Amino acid sequence: MAVEFRDLAIGDAGWLIEQHGTLYARDEGFDASFEALVARILADFIDHRDAPVERAWIAWEGGQRLGSIFCVKGPEPDTAKLRLFLLAPTARGKGLGKRLLHLCLDHARRQGFAKLVLWTHESHRAACALYAANGFTRTQSRPVTSFGVDLVEQEWTINLSD
Repeated sequence: MAVEFRDLAIGDAGWLIEQHGTLYARDEGFDASFEALVARILADFIDHRDAPVERAWIAWEGGQRLGSIFCVKGPEPDTAKLRLFLLAPTARGKGLGKRLLHLCLDHARRQGFAKLVLWTHESHRAACALYAANGFTRTQSRPVTSFGVDLVEQEWTINLSD
């Protein structure tokens, strides 16, 4: 069965909030404040989305959601921001993350953004390796206490005009 990439639709926000909350609590010990952050990001996207500049992709296969990635306006006018990149555990290791990342990168380029930025944690080793392999550079790394745990927060950037 082929993977389909759909725009955000009814039910997707609830699924994303639940998946982020459950997976990050299980895998990293995050508390409920992370789930609340994801809910705020999604509410802001739904309420204030600048379509077609801002985009969401939900990966589906066989009637099941497998993952997501979002491309939104960033902190500066020439900058896009990658958000809510998630793969269900059953979808990992199959190249789907790379496909989602390329959808986001291609979209940001088509929209004329000069760079794409993202925020993550050092503990997300597979995602960080994927970013590095696709031309992103880590621009910041700092220890923080967030979501009830000690983390190393990272920011990554890619120039899209290269």
